[in-house]
Amino acid sequence: MTADKFVVGLAGMPGAGKSVVVQVAKESGYGVVVMGDVVRKEAERRCVEFSPENLGKIMLELRRSEGKAVIAKMCVPKIEKASASKVIVDGVRSLSEVEEFKKRFPKFSLVAVHSSPETRFKRLYHRRRSDDPENWEVFHERDMRELSVGLGEAIALAEYIIVNEEELEVVKEKIRKILRKVEEKWMK
Repeated sequence: MTADKFVVGLAGMPGAGKSVVVQVAKESGYGVVVMGDVVRKEAERRCVEFSPENLGKIMLELRRSEGKAVIAKMCVPKIEKASASKVIVDGVRSLSEVEEFKKRFPKFSLVAVHSSPETRFKRLYHRRRSDDPENWEVFHERDMRELSVGLGEAIALAEYIIVNEEELEVVKEKIRKILRKVEEKWMK
């Protein structure tokens, strides 16, 4: 079953629009695994507030103590257990994670979503999730932390990049088109 699963890794800076990609993927029959849930679960286990700083520290600490691909490894069983034959993995942050997924799932493709820093900050500021930045400095610190674990390299080496700066329906159609391309690639 594992070898037959299509797995799409999704990379993008905070606020780039990963949730829109996930929403479209779900509508297209994909199961969803969110890598950030592993970090949030660890924060919950430690009884730590879900702030950008705390979640960032836990993310870095896990990678430092258990290896750069630790979060990907923790997601593999979730992907394997997913009832859907195609799964999108939200939150790929490094090439080590990409390699871990490729090793486990031969039909793996990496997709990135991109938006400008100004657009991303506005989205995050208005979203108001507990781990969203309150100001530009916190936003910048989070970006630097994400880039420090290799997110920029993962985005740069993605097979497909979706630029999310247009109207929502235009972006959703771009996403559908990319998902069809990924599926066609693995159906050959």
